[in-house]
Amino acid sequence: MKLDADVFSTFAKDWALLTAGDRKSFNCMTIAWGGLGTLWGKPVVTVYVRQSRYTKKFMDFNEYFTVSQFPEDYREDLTLLGKISGRDGDKLAQTKLHPVEILDGDAITYQEAKRTLVCRKLYWDEFDYDNLPEDVQLKFYNVGDAIHTMYIAEVVDILER
Repeated sequence: MKLDADVFSTFAKDWALLTAGDRKSFNCMTIAWGGLGTLWGKPVVTVYVRQSRYTKKFMDFNEYFTVSQFPEDYREDLTLLGKISGRDGDKLAQTKLHPVEILDGDAITYQEAKRTLVCRKLYWDEFDYDNLPEDVQLKFYNVGDAIHTMYIAEVVDILER
């Protein structure tokens, strides 16, 4: 398994779509924070989900999730998926994206994805607000804002089109 990617732009510049759940029920959200690396001798991806996000319940109750990247043509769709909650209805219906089952229906990717990292959760934990630098507290966690949960997952497959 080999990944040819600029690890510093994969999330911040190019964005990605985080999808958790299975064929019966899933949700996705656009992410611009994340990391790629090695932990415990395994290739890993790290993603961050606010406790208030609808996708979090899918992350917590499923073993697998995907991180999908798209051609620039789908930037508008990713913007929409980052603004609208799946709690309020079928937000995918408002995009040009078509979900595809993988891992026998235990994970979801998209026909239009140029790359999908298939991930199996290894570890997760909530950020401790008191351990965050003050500038981060002020910029990203105003009073009442939900803190993030960090998920570290083994990359078990890379699907490229």
